[in-house]
Amino acid sequence: MGIDNQIYNRIGDSWWDEDNPLNMLHGSFTPGRFAYFRDVLKRTGRDPVGRLAVDIGSGGGFMAEEFARVGCRVVGVDPSEVSVRTALDHASASGLDARYVVATGEHLPLADESADVAYCCDVLEHVSDLDRVIGETARVLKPGGLYLFDTINRTFASKVLVIKVMQEWRLTRVVDTELHAWQMFIKPIELEEVLRRHGLRLGEITGLGTRANKLGVLRNFVRARRGGISVGQLSRALDVGQVKGTDVSYMGFATKPY
Repeated sequence: MGIDNQIYNRIGDSWWDEDNPLNMLHGSFTPGRFAYFRDVLKRTGRDPVGRLAVDIGSGGGFMAEEFARVGCRVVGVDPSEVSVRTALDHASASGLDARYVVATGEHLPLADESADVAYCCDVLEHVSDLDRVIGETARVLKPGGLYLFDTINRTFASKVLVIKVMQEWRLTRVVDTELHAWQMFIKPIELEEVLRRHGLRLGEITGLGTRANKLGVLRNFVRARRGGISVGQLSRALDVGQVKGTDVSYMGFATKPY
């Protein structure tokens, strides 16, 4: 069985619903990722106000809205029409400057060297052509542009947590479908090579993961599966953010030289 990317059309109308399995990506994942990305913007001397930021694989708009709140002009790109419509509606209701278009990361609908920032969150391990996505990202970034990313490492630890606990084990899985394939996970050294091939200079890689007690994490997955807590509550209980280890997930940034 391959990755079930059609799930984003089947249930993509309720990304923001706490009981939707896709809301797992919100809870603590969104603030955890964005805290790091905002720190990178600050450390690299980039004022986000007025900058064009491209959200590649924008889903329901979780990260796009965070970038819009700090002043970016956001364009979200996603292949799911249902998800794009949901993101548009939510941004409009929230009064945020975030636009969305139905397209893929392999064919970004932007001009060469038009974006100040591009980012991919929980996306690279899903795409059919990683090399093409990174190549397109490099194309649309301005010289000096910033690329922010997170993805899942291909390790034994990620197989246990992401594949077994979250996807396969009957008592703990979040959703009854195949959201990830372990062989599509990306080792940091592999991503660095693709970035380099397209002229993007890696600046940093750091861990992204849960900071909660491991036994408590497993217990909360069971509680969520039994309906004791919502998916949103489960996500917040994971307390996802920057961690030392990169054995499950990692995030980082790269720049396009002038």
